[in-house]
Amino acid sequence: MKSEKKIKTIFDIPTQDYVVPGGIFCQGCGAILAAKLMLKSLGEKTVIVNAAGCFTLAVVYPHTVFKTSWLYTAMACAPAGAQGIRDALDILIEKGKISKNEDLNVLVVTGDGAASSIGLQSTITAIHRNLDFWYLAYDNQAFMNTGVQKTETTPLGAATSTTKPTSLFPLGTEQEPLDLFSIWLSAGAPYVATVSPSYPIDFLDKVERAKEIRGPKLFHCLSGCPPGWDYDPALTVKIGRLAVESGLWVLKEAINGVVKHTYVPKKRIPVEEYLKTQGRFEHLFKPTKNEKAIEEIQKRVDKYWSTY
Repeated sequence: MKSEKKIKTIFDIPTQDYVVPGGIFCQGCGAILAAKLMLKSLGEKTVIVNAAGCFTLAVVYPHTVFKTSWLYTAMACAPAGAQGIRDALDILIEKGKISKNEDLNVLVVTGDGAASSIGLQSTITAIHRNLDFWYLAYDNQAFMNTGVQKTETTPLGAATSTTKPTSLFPLGTEQEPLDLFSIWLSAGAPYVATVSPSYPIDFLDKVERAKEIRGPKLFHCLSGCPPGWDYDPALTVKIGRLAVESGLWVLKEAINGVVKHTYVPKKRIPVEEYLKTQGRFEHLFKPTKNEKAIEEIQKRVDKYWSTY
């Protein structure tokens, strides 16, 4: 792998902005912050393949928030759409119809529902074929634009409109979220990373390193959702930082199977500090504090970091 380009400060971020104002987005949307960072690095020579979800509202005819190309697909088949575009570009280059300078980055943008369940079959197939594409999964931890239904990445204890009550969590889920990072890693993807828009330098450094790698590249991004998580939109970046500093959201990457933590909190804060910022966890504190449930969430976080 070539020497990596290190982004040292926020001022090293390219000034050209490839996401423009507009679109039908909720205030404080973490997903649009993630897309802005991704496209600041990849640039306008990118085609976005979007699986149906919240992000579909970025392009509502005849308006678009992007200066890049865009292809909309059903939830199950964004990687298949990416395969078609990548194949077409490769054939055009091979036949001399376009130059290599006209090549495009193929970027799948999808929510966690498509990434962790509905679109996982086509994703695994694309990884198996070693398709050269980028995959940005904006994980807001539920099917948000259809009513905040539970997905496979809904975190322990979070309440959704379809969560089944349990003895430990009367309103929240007792199911562990699916580990998308490990799934991609076990499928053989050469580059896999978790990111957060609250840590932009870490995010952009990973994009720069991934540019040197050919094949499937995952960016699994924690994306705050003010209406779905129930918090003030002005707190999106702060809540993202609390998730990382508490150890609930881990920032790491794997290059050719070698896993490395790219940020480790010097002293982890209690998970309670993160949980109490959001209405989806309010049942853990009201009408009385559910000490047992909060302790269980803390115990599982501590277990992860004890093995690191």
